Amino acid sequence: MEPREKAAGLPESAGVYLFKDAAGAVLYVGKAGSLRSRVRSYFLESRWMDAKTGSLVREIADLETIVVDNEREALALENNLIKRYHPKFNVLLRDDKTYPYIKFTAAEKYPRVYFTRRIKKDGSLYFGPYFPAGLARRILHFIHKRFLVPSCTVDLTRNHPRPCLQYYIKRCQGPCVAGLTTDEQYAEAARDARMFLEGRRHDLIKSLEARMAGAAEQELFEQAAAYRDLLRTLEDIEERQRIAAAQGDDTDVFAYYAEPPLVSANLFHLRGGRVVDRREFYWEDLEEFDPHEFVPSLLKQFYLEAEYLPKAIHVPIDFEDRALLEEALTEQAGHKVEIFTPQRGSKRAFLDLVENNAKHSFEQRFRVLKPSSKAIGEAVQNALNLLEEPRRIDSFDISHMQGTDTVASMVVWEDGRMKKSEYRKFIIRGDEGNGASGGTLPVLRQNDDFASMREAVTRRYRRVLEEKRPMPSLILIDGGIGQLHAAAQALESLQIINQPMASIAKKEEILYILGQEDEPCVLERHSPVLHLIQQIRDETHRFAVSFHRQRRGKRQTKSALSDISGVGPRTIQKLLREFGSIANLRRAGREKLSRVVTPKVADAILAHLEAEVAAEQRK
Repeated sequence: MEPREKAAGLPESAGVYLFKDAAGAVLYVGKAGSLRSRVRSYFLESRWMDAKTGSLVREIADLETIVVDNEREALALENNLIKRYHPKFNVLLRDDKTYPYIKFTAAEKYPRVYFTRRIKKDGSLYFGPYFPAGLARRILHFIHKRFLVPSCTVDLTRNHPRPCLQYYIKRCQGPCVAGLTTDEQYAEAARDARMFLEGRRHDLIKSLEARMAGAAEQELFEQAAAYRDLLRTLEDIEERQRIAAAQGDDTDVFAYYAEPPLVSANLFHLRGGRVVDRREFYWEDLEEFDPHEFVPSLLKQFYLEAEYLPKAIHVPIDFEDRALLEEALTEQAGHKVEIFTPQRGSKRAFLDLVENNAKHSFEQRFRVLKPSSKAIGEAVQNALNLLEEPRRIDSFDISHMQGTDTVASMVVWEDGRMKKSEYRKFIIRGDEGNGASGGTLPVLRQNDDFASMREAVTRRYRRVLEEKRPMPSLILIDGGIGQLHAAAQALESLQIINQPMASIAKKEEILYILGQEDEPCVLERHSPVLHLIQQIRDETHRFAVSFHRQRRGKRQTKSALSDISGVGPRTIQKLLREFGSIANLRRAGREKLSRVVTPKVADAILAHLEAEVAAEQRK
């Protein structure tokens, strides 16, 4: 049955409709109070004047509908299906990692805390969102420092020979090493951190007061003083939050700037009457831009599954589903949520400010204005979930020709520029098989990229440890998950843990972050983060390839000269230093060669090279 005929037989009920192409892929997901009326309207010739509708209808080969009880249910189902199928004719929220959360791994024996932008059903507890993102990181820092609960990636199901730096600077109790703490002590710290994150500050303060009194009675004065300091900090936080809550309602302000198909949007978060954060979003493929579809589509994707909702949302235009969306968000939040389009006064002025910021974001992203090194650093920090803004990135690549002359390169990006004085070359020897800990890394085969990467990373950071130099903010690996894990194994063999590391796949330009491999980071092609990572990766590859060519050329030159009578290893080295290649030797002539070797040897070299050329021509 043709889609037009199917549409005529649909019920007059609320529901969701899915348009599909000939291959069964979902083209568009929409909702309707009356499925029959809405779906039939797409096949009216009068609507084909709209370029987007005309393009959609031409591709529709089938349709599917889901009937629900009311429009509120249709609204929620539409949002879920859009996120599930990513239809090409819907407006899609490009960055679903926008909001920062703190993850508490409650299901682990030794719970830990992490910064994350994605909520998963993995048994952990998620707290947030936090505005700005720096607030989440400050809270994590506070938990590390005061409760000694870490954010590490160490396997705590087995014992390790020694703890990492976090233990020595008193930001972790060291549950990874037997005897440094007890299960009871760690459980108490984790329980305190959880109460803090849950906002149960009053209960936590009472508990700490009781423990402080108990420690004082037992004359454990150092422990009592630690409880006292923590109590003072918590009471100060409580007071500051009370002041902020009295300053005004929470409001989000959304605006956009469009030059189709390019669109940018800004979302400002006001908490307690103050701007606490700003988010930027970009689209590159909205050929037919319709604000009345764009705004409600994004609001649904922003808020229908949000953990926290403000009391007011300000947008630049009114739209059809505003009242329905307000009702759904109010029920979800447990308090009144209103969507306004301010027309005058201070609220309109602030909306205009957000629109100006959206235009500025557009200029920066799409007019190719070079962002500052600090802005790029912050963007890298957010995209890769780093605890700190990166100051130094070490990048590695492997180069070989069918497994021969294998070499590795390391280049360095530091403080916004490539630092060539820190570049390093590695001739892969294949003798790093047992790593630094005398243990488990497999012996290298010449064409084994993974083992080559392990050897290069092991040699580099063993040297760093010996010289007591700091580790980089990020280690970047040119390759996929296999190369990333090979580098991680090298660091583990050196007992280096909690080191931020990522890899970039060559063709797909996908970033894999160590510890988050199941959530690869796909960046838009205009993203300054992607441009920086590509720049570093390409420079690493260039450096590796040039070193490999140099090595291969020297080997070939040695091979070509080693059969000549009277030319030994020392003479070959002198010729290589002076001329560099066989081609240069041929061009040099007898006079220049005679300055390095005797005329007799020069004649022998030239005769041998001419004979090789003649033999090649006869083939």
